[in-house]
Amino acid sequence: MTNLYIPRTTKTPDIFFDLEMGNFEIKGRSIPENSVDFYSQVMQWLAEYETNPNNTTNLNVKLEYFNTSSSKCLIDIFRRLEKIHTVSTQVEVHWYYETEDDDMRESGEDFRDLVKMPVVLHEVTSDISERIS
Repeated sequence: MTNLYIPRTTKTPDIFFDLEMGNFEIKGRSIPENSVDFYSQVMQWLAEYETNPNNTTNLNVKLEYFNTSSSKCLIDIFRRLEKIHTVSTQVEVHWYYETEDDDMRESGEDFRDLVKMPVVLHEVTSDISERIS
């Protein structure tokens, strides 16, 4: 198994899953034409990762915007990580949102309420897509 890297486009986020460190990042804008197709590679990678996860796994979500179909895919990713969390390892999701972006903060709160694993909200004061790589 190798790291997963999907470069950002104007409609899709930068995705980097670092297998060795157990650090995953989804960053940018998620408004693909077909979210299920776009995120299918991520779900396949996570299915394989689930068979031998790291002791600690962190997902950093730094989205400036996502559409409804991406929301469904994100919850699928969170559910997969939740399964890993409840079975064998410590998993945390870190949800970043800009200070004035109430919608993104509320989305993070909603996701946190839907899963049984830590979802930590982080308020940032500058452009989320340029923040913490």
